[in-house]
Amino acid sequence: MVRGLDHVVVAVKDLDAAGRAYSELGFTVTPENRHPWGTANRLIQFDGFFIELLSVADANLIAEPAGKQFSFGAFNRDFLACGEGASMLVLESKGASEDREAFLKSGLDVYEPFSFERTAHLRDGSTTSVAFDLTILNNPLSPQIGYFTCFNKYPENFWKPDFQTHSNGARAVQTVYMLAEDPSDHHEFLGAFTGQREMRATSLGLELETPRGKVFVLSPAGYRSLLGEAAANAVAGDLPILAALEIECEGLNTTRIVPANELFGLTIVLTPAKERT
Repeated sequence: MVRGLDHVVVAVKDLDAAGRAYSELGFTVTPENRHPWGTANRLIQFDGFFIELLSVADANLIAEPAGKQFSFGAFNRDFLACGEGASMLVLESKGASEDREAFLKSGLDVYEPFSFERTAHLRDGSTTSVAFDLTILNNPLSPQIGYFTCFNKYPENFWKPDFQTHSNGARAVQTVYMLAEDPSDHHEFLGAFTGQREMRATSLGLELETPRGKVFVLSPAGYRSLLGEAAANAVAGDLPILAALEIECEGLNTTRIVPANELFGLTIVLTPAKERT
């Protein structure tokens, strides 16, 4: 099974400031939600994909990792100690046990099962419950990036049309851009993670199509060539990193690129919507 893009986690130090910045770009941003392990988030929902803006709300609640027990809070706390930006790449799941079996069969390093439930705050002030099963992987080639699949137990409580309506016309994810010194180093892990064994190698990098968006692993030269000087000059930190996210927008006439140094460590590319057949 080939897994589509589900969301990216964007670790930020000031959740309210990040929410305002994305709102000013024309995105609808959800109210704040809290995790039991000390982090808080605000979401930007599209058609089956979302951006999770995440910050540390109460460091005292964060548990340290132990063996194969992954600590979501500690991972993002430690990421923020080095800078802001996209800390985790997340794919859709049809079932956590199936994902786990497939990953182990492919020889991937899998953490212990991770499930949780939290309260979701809706636009009208009411609340509901959402719950998820995460299957989390360790990739020694990019330990500073978190990878997991996310099985949504109550999708009817999570996805809301009023959260998916944006004044800038944003409707769907197109591409997650990963930046690496040698993109070919990552073909084996990403092929097993996505389930997409057919990928396209070009002079720019490595391209993987999924049922919802694509993953494009670019060299620094390829990234500069494709996204331009402003985006390339905004890259910070050791490679590999999740450098940019491309979102399709209805009614947009020309591509707009907001570089990472102006938007909490992640470059956002807004592109005109393609006609659907």
